[in-house]
Amino acid sequence: MHSKKIVVVGSCNTDMVIKADRLPVPGETILGGTFFMNPGGKGANQAVAAARMGGSVTLISKTGNDVFGKQSVMLYNAENIKTDYVFSDPKHPSGVAMITVDSNGENCIVVASGANASLSPADIDKARKEIESSDLVLMQLEIPVETVEYVAEMAHRKGIPVILNPAPARTLPETLLKNLYIIIPNKSEAEILSGIKVTDQESARKAAAIISAKGVDIVVITLGSQGALIKEKEEYHFVEAFKVDTIDTTAAGDTFCGSVCVGLSEGKSISEAVEMAARAAALTVTRMGAQGSIPYRPELASLDKNSQKKSTK
Repeated sequence: MHSKKIVVVGSCNTDMVIKADRLPVPGETILGGTFFMNPGGKGANQAVAAARMGGSVTLISKTGNDVFGKQSVMLYNAENIKTDYVFSDPKHPSGVAMITVDSNGENCIVVASGANASLSPADIDKARKEIESSDLVLMQLEIPVETVEYVAEMAHRKGIPVILNPAPARTLPETLLKNLYIIIPNKSEAEILSGIKVTDQESARKAAAIISAKGVDIVVITLGSQGALIKEKEEYHFVEAFKVDTIDTTAAGDTFCGSVCVGLSEGKSISEAVEMAARAAALTVTRMGAQGSIPYRPELASLDKNSQKKSTK
């Protein structure tokens, strides 16, 4: 089946990860961690997830003219991601994230945005034809919000569905929300957008109602191990999470977002796309790292159907 073209506009970083028994408190040094480097960045993670799920993907991003940037582009090419619009910034280094992960899979992250922060509307103009000929556009918030707004308006004008993962969490202008087809926040992001503290299905429904009233057609709130709540028009659906042993939650949300886009590009309903995404995200948390942990489409069948209850209205 020929899947439609997905354009991902967003960040690419190199993740430097240390896994330790626990996270240090301020001023403390912990010995005995293991170190590894992984390509990351929300935009790139979501592009890789969509490509591994079988999507036809173009990444629009910006790296520094350095070893990290060059290595990133080589890796995206190896994933069959179109990289014609991964721009190289002569002034700023590539983005880097320093990540510490504890034995429970919890992490804390500091990001130096580097070239990601200079992905501008002028860069987007160079990729205008690519965006306007796409079937779906997926974005996150590790690039300047004015660039996100610019892309959303460009795509919306052409009737192309725009999907936003509003991470890292921040308030958003209502003009941007009105240009979105789907928004996929987690609990804390949904709280910032709605003013409702999200702890369970019921509070997620309230938050989704407030967010959708701002002009977004479909709201999908991810609740981690509790699953995901979907608000589509006046209907609510709930998709249970798969029960797995969590090792590292890095890139689970990104895998989810990239997978939802592929499901939709194949003509699945939002509930079917979210169910596929829940399956992909569950596999991701059983592995260490960002892009290294993202599964390939054939692996989804390995999750036993019994480990998840069916989605409920």
